[in-house]
Amino acid sequence: MSNQLSRWDPARELMNMSRAMDRLFEEFYGRSPILGGMGTFPAIDMYQTENEVVVKATLPGMNPEDLQVSVTGDVLTLRGEIKQEKEVPGDSYHLRERTFGSFSRSIPLPVPVVVDKSKAEFENGVLNLVLPKAEEVRPKTITIKAK
Repeated sequence: MSNQLSRWDPARELMNMSRAMDRLFEEFYGRSPILGGMGTFPAIDMYQTENEVVVKATLPGMNPEDLQVSVTGDVLTLRGEIKQEKEVPGDSYHLRERTFGSFSRSIPLPVPVVVDKSKAEFENGVLNLVLPKAEEVRPKTITIKAK
């Protein structure tokens, strides 16, 4: 047994408390992409071309019928549910990281879009959305006449 004195470090105490809280939430909720344990779900890429806003969302293991896409004003919302598979009888899991349950993610769109002319395709766990830009935000070309 050591009888050494150590200087009290409030920053170290806060870090220890933060780690303890992280462990508590991890034990209670588990590490889950839906709850933020492994990042934001679903992962989204968004970019724009001259005439469109393109959104790609990674949704592994989902069926398109379990997914809902909506635009309200300038906000795109993805909602869905990952269905739980049959439970393995007993406590025979060695590792369990896959999650199930409902999710919702809303992200602001960079420009107004025309929802009625949008296209959505789902292939290999990736949702591809093509949202045409509203006419008023599309670039317009002005012809210059020489004199």
